[in-house]
Amino acid sequence: MLRNDKRIRINRNITAPQVRLIDQNGVMVGIRSTYEAAAMARNAGFDLVEIAPTAKPPVCKIMDFSKFLYEKDKQEKENRKKQKSGGLKEIRLNPRIGENDLQTKIRQMEKFLQERNKVRITVVFRGRENQHRELGEDILNRICELLSGAGTQEGKSQLLGNRMSITIAPQVSGKTQQPQNKPKIVQDGEGE
Repeated sequence: MLRNDKRIRINRNITAPQVRLIDQNGVMVGIRSTYEAAAMARNAGFDLVEIAPTAKPPVCKIMDFSKFLYEKDKQEKENRKKQKSGGLKEIRLNPRIGENDLQTKIRQMEKFLQERNKVRITVVFRGRENQHRELGEDILNRICELLSGAGTQEGKSQLLGNRMSITIAPQVSGKTQQPQNKPKIVQDGEGE
């Protein structure tokens, strides 16, 4: 069975002549021959699973293999859920954007920043709008001011062709927050 490009060997597929055996209760049995360990697993109604193939000798455990795979998949899914890759989200605007539309975009940017994603704001100029680049700069400066509580600006605004963009990164909250309920250390005779 292939899982994450690693082959988990069970029962007859274990090739080592001897294994360090752990029984179904988690008790270390010791070093046994692979044949003897597989027979013990069969008698207990379980599988012999190689859990540490690189050890000398390999470590094997008597367990239910399907339950082992289920628990492993569940753990991997939980780890993926906890893992957050701070991605980059892009919001495109027009220099003639209306006030309500701008407020909606700002709320969306705040949501992205709270999710620990960076936000690139791009103002796209079309036709005669290219003659009024200051409108795009004003919009970007205004957005940076409004989002100053949720994120910090990275660098200056960049102008590439007919696009002006700026990147805002989420603020690092770990350095600014202090534990609120810090336990007070009381020495003998104090605080009574």
